[in-house]
Amino acid sequence: MEAVTKAPSAAPVIEIEDLSLSFMQDGRRTDVLRGLDLTVARGEFVAIVGASGVGKSTLLRVLMDLAKPTTGRVKLSPDPEAERPLSLVFQDARLLPWRRVISNVAFGLEKSALPKAERLHRAMQALGLVGLADLAQRWPHQLSGGQRQRVALARALAVRPAILLMDEPFSALDIATRENLQDELIRIRRETHKTIIFVTHDIDEAVYLADRIVALGGKPGVVRSVRTIEQPHPRRRGAIALQEIAMAVKADITADAAPVRDDWVI
Repeated sequence: MEAVTKAPSAAPVIEIEDLSLSFMQDGRRTDVLRGLDLTVARGEFVAIVGASGVGKSTLLRVLMDLAKPTTGRVKLSPDPEAERPLSLVFQDARLLPWRRVISNVAFGLEKSALPKAERLHRAMQALGLVGLADLAQRWPHQLSGGQRQRVALARALAVRPAILLMDEPFSALDIATRENLQDELIRIRRETHKTIIFVTHDIDEAVYLADRIVALGGKPGVVRSVRTIEQPHPRRRGAIALQEIAMAVKADITADAAPVRDDWVI
């Protein structure tokens, strides 16, 4: 298997400065995120980890402009050749049951100016990228859980985004399927050079996949650490070096008063 080294461009595609987000509920203010700073380079794979409720998914909603930060700044500088700045893959595949697989993948292109034949061609290309071209005419209920997530990934890729956001996309799958899709994602990233922001509560998954890991902790969520992982792909699951990184990230998340650090290189 070909080794993959981390070589993202130095140009930032995401710049987050002092981002905080709060909302009012039942007359009370709830602080979700506080003082987040993060820069993501073009072509980089960044994993966001932390306990449930720490604000990981909320951060993706801010990037998608589905939630407005209370304070701070978010700047996106996507590749101008990309057709869309962002695309999001959810934990649930969210396929439309009355549409065949190819129609589900082409759904995001329907508001474009592309003719139907081109939309279907693009959908088939995306299905080929995730290894499901031969299942294009199936219905969603005829697919396994892993296949449905592949279709969801193909739908996100079909719109040709600069940045791919993934919100715990493999968490509902069994271990074998999850690990297979992790390896497929590494391959797809190698072939497409996408910038990926991957939210997960699974620290081992983050360590296996990412170039950098951003650990969120506390309530409101703050950045506890940013760790760079230098090991090239393919990485060996269960390797002692990866286990040590995972243990360190877990300590970052759970420490009551962990210092914010962005200079760890492992």
